[in-house]
Amino acid sequence: MKERTLITHRLYFGIDALALRAGMRRALSRVVGLPPERARLSAKHLRQDFGVDTLQGDALIETLVAERLLDAPDGVQAAYAPTERFVEFASARVVEPLPRGRAKELLAQACDVATRVNGEWTHNPLEIEALAPFGCYMTLDAELEELPLGIVVRTRSADHRARWGRIQSKRDGARQIRAEFRALSSFIHARMVEDRRLLPRPFSVAFDADSPVLVADAFRRFGDASGSGRGSPIARSRG
Repeated sequence: MKERTLITHRLYFGIDALALRAGMRRALSRVVGLPPERARLSAKHLRQDFGVDTLQGDALIETLVAERLLDAPDGVQAAYAPTERFVEFASARVVEPLPRGRAKELLAQACDVATRVNGEWTHNPLEIEALAPFGCYMTLDAELEELPLGIVVRTRSADHRARWGRIQSKRDGARQIRAEFRALSSFIHARMVEDRRLLPRPFSVAFDADSPVLVADAFRRFGDASGSGRGSPIARSRG
């Protein structure tokens, strides 16, 4: 199940984040322990759980069905099945938003981490080819839910590996790298891939181990979706 973050004072499906989560948790409490085929919620109970009247409730249920949070099996509109996506929202953490300025600072720190990983972690068989924020960072929002960060890794060349001592397995190396980025902030949601073409689009390359100058030029040309025309700081790799 995907870990989801909601922002205070922002509406989701027309409802405040805290009120939405509370209503979903009340609804799920009605079906705890039931087998999937019997885990059904009536429209009446959903209206009660979210504290809305009939008109508002019908609109909310229609939205939740359209957004794949509720299923209406076999076209039966009186009994709705909560989906995994419904459970994601019910289990979400609700936080104060991440200001874009702070997100840029975190991105700069992430670039510093990438430089250190490539230059110093010689017992790790992986190195970082690129860092690329994506998702909500690429919007015009001044306040973000999270900082989605793509980490593109590749096998470290023999010239940049330690000559003595045990080299980690790739699995352990990937786990160590991911943990280092996540330790920067709980807002960072790291996605590690071995090819930047696998990153969700759109994205912006903030760190490139091979072409830091080209990355800087791209940020000057296109900005970072915040309208500033200035990208996040670019770190040069020593790897």
